Amino acid sequence: MSAWDEGAPNAGGPVTSEEALEVHARGRPGKIEITPTKPLATQRDLSLVYSPGVAAPCLAIAKDPAKAYDYTAKGNLVAVISNGTAVLGLGNLGALGSKPVMEGKAVLFKRFADIDSIDLEIDTTDVDAFVQCVSLLGPTFGGINLEDIKAPECFVIEQRLRELMDIPVFHDDQHGTAIIAAAGLINALDLTGRSLRDVRIVINGAGAAGVACAELIKAMGVPHDHVILCDTQGVIWRGRTTGMNQWKSAHAVDTDARTLADAMRGADVAFGLSVKGAFTAEMLASMAKNPIVFAMANPDPEITPEEAREVRKDVIIATGRSDYPNQINNVLGFPYIFRGALDVRASTINDSMKIAAAYAIAALAREDVPDEVTAAYRGRRLRYGPDYFIPTPFDPRLITHVPPAVAKAAMESGVARRPILDLERYRAQLRSRLDPTASRMQLVIDRVRAQPKRVVFAEGEEEKAIRAALAWRDQGLGTPILVGREDRIAATLQNMGLRGLDGVEIHNARLSEHNRAYAEFLYRRQQRNGLLFRDCQRLVNQDRNVFAACMVANGQADAMVTGLTRNYHDCLQDVLRVIDPRPGHRIFGLTIMVARGRTVFIADTNVHELPDTKTLADITIQTARAVQRMGVTPRVALLSFATFGNPPVSKAARIREVVMELDRRQVDFEYDGEMGADVALDPDLLALYPFCRLKGPANVLIMPALHSANIGYKLLKQLGGGTVIGPLLEGLSHPVQIVPMNATVSDILNIAAMAAHDAIREPELVAARAAAE
Repeated sequence: MSAWDEGAPNAGGPVTSEEALEVHARGRPGKIEITPTKPLATQRDLSLVYSPGVAAPCLAIAKDPAKAYDYTAKGNLVAVISNGTAVLGLGNLGALGSKPVMEGKAVLFKRFADIDSIDLEIDTTDVDAFVQCVSLLGPTFGGINLEDIKAPECFVIEQRLRELMDIPVFHDDQHGTAIIAAAGLINALDLTGRSLRDVRIVINGAGAAGVACAELIKAMGVPHDHVILCDTQGVIWRGRTTGMNQWKSAHAVDTDARTLADAMRGADVAFGLSVKGAFTAEMLASMAKNPIVFAMANPDPEITPEEAREVRKDVIIATGRSDYPNQINNVLGFPYIFRGALDVRASTINDSMKIAAAYAIAALAREDVPDEVTAAYRGRRLRYGPDYFIPTPFDPRLITHVPPAVAKAAMESGVARRPILDLERYRAQLRSRLDPTASRMQLVIDRVRAQPKRVVFAEGEEEKAIRAALAWRDQGLGTPILVGREDRIAATLQNMGLRGLDGVEIHNARLSEHNRAYAEFLYRRQQRNGLLFRDCQRLVNQDRNVFAACMVANGQADAMVTGLTRNYHDCLQDVLRVIDPRPGHRIFGLTIMVARGRTVFIADTNVHELPDTKTLADITIQTARAVQRMGVTPRVALLSFATFGNPPVSKAARIREVVMELDRRQVDFEYDGEMGADVALDPDLLALYPFCRLKGPANVLIMPALHSANIGYKLLKQLGGGTVIGPLLEGLSHPVQIVPMNATVSDILNIAAMAAHDAIREPELVAARAAAE
């Protein structure tokens, strides 16, 4: 992985070494585990998947090796392999030192393309030994992703392995960067009215990525003598002898240019795969009209967009950073390229497939952008143009656009061993592989970063709250506010080995200048509920939840997070002293479960003990609306221990009444019940009830009572191995969220982001309140 790869700094906001180490060590160390796909509960199960049953597939594969794709995981398994000689921008860390990166790469394959992946770190710098080791692993895997291997050895290793193996071998440091840069180049040329055959390009950086960029753009049609490659010694010109190797020599050209400045003069395009500051203002000024600059060094580009636009207003620019438009990010490519290659059982990834991927990514940027992606950019409609010509890494459409293009190119170029006959059906299958909800959390965070908010962390003296506040600040999400005593917070910070709270506000409830106003505000609300003014003063002074809620209710903060030191019910009662439900809404808890490529929303997990028919119908409708706001089409199952009258028990009647109530209200989403959770989630069981209104497995589960909801989601959290977001507190008139007492810093950040995201919708809530009043 290069310094400008998908894991580079700034990819998701700054993180500290302490945070990263804590995440890697938490729970089961590392980032991956093996999960069986077949039942292993009984002796019969074991006999089927192992001895003696396993003999049957062994014999079948021995007779026909292609059967390995039918009876084993080979067809969806990629090895991420490194010797650690060029880890990130850190140099040679050795094989073991590269393992965290390789595990991370394996996780990205799963996250973005549902590809299973195993990391392998080979402890040798000998090219022959490395090649021999990897080549002998061919029967195990469907593809090989080489990573973090230094140049020029990486060129030799990849070429030899491609010759020896009949599965795709792909060095992402080379080709991943080249493919995304090529996609950007296609669109940048289109925006400036140029063609590949006429453009003149300078590539600064003759390492793995630089050479791969030169090779790919030439394969796409740029003439050989229109590309000048530069390294630390200047232009690679025909006849140069110092600092040369066979890969550089292949791109040497006849030119009088000897320095980067010489090469840049009159050039249409400049690719930077080098170091900070390599492109100067003078160089940019000397380029042709509407210069195209891809400054891909990370974390600091060769020239920043601000610096470039000071010199040339007509510049078209991309970088490797996520905080600028048009990020050259390898995660746009490698998961989907391998997805397409694996699905046609390609024997290699050739130039045709790389070019197809580049054109597919470029074409996606020209399409209308979904609202959920646009929402991350201050609500600004992303439109194809100078500030948007490369798709965003979390665009959910990449899975349906890039793999089909790669698969089609593999078939047309003759390297596909299992052609796909119906590409439209294949796109539908790809769409179902990944639950798009998994991307929604990042889109929420991106939107908050675009519209930063003031979030108050009520338990500001707690270490987790302080860490979350610092992370909120460092990720550019807004201003964090800690409620607590300055000396206690300072002492906790010192014990954490940290210092510096610049950009973090501290509010001591007892000493705040707003105390009187907050007490009067609370007294107006509670004077007929048994509280005297002095009671309200005491609550504001001593109860941090009340104080924090007053900050939000009176506009001094946009959102609030609490829950680390007190149970959910107590925190909610504190908040309700200050903040009312939204007019016409119920307060309830909504929990999001993400596991095994699917997302399920569960309600009510925290508030109503035994909701009556009308309350449960209200909760159902509000949950469906919340799910729709996340860009998901709700399919709602109203759960019971009975399924459509079986067994015929009176306790299930209430759920049937809810269905009838929803019928009367003529809601516009899919719903049905009563049904068991297994029927709601299992398509085979659901098929036994052809009259059911749900067109597929439910993604919204409405529980009959608080005990079943709360017990159920906590069991799933502890045993299910998935990700839990929430419970999210729905229905209040101001954004407040309550985290579990065992919440991690990441949990707190996610919940805070959801609260801040609700604050972005605050004008809508104000309008609703005004209409109600």
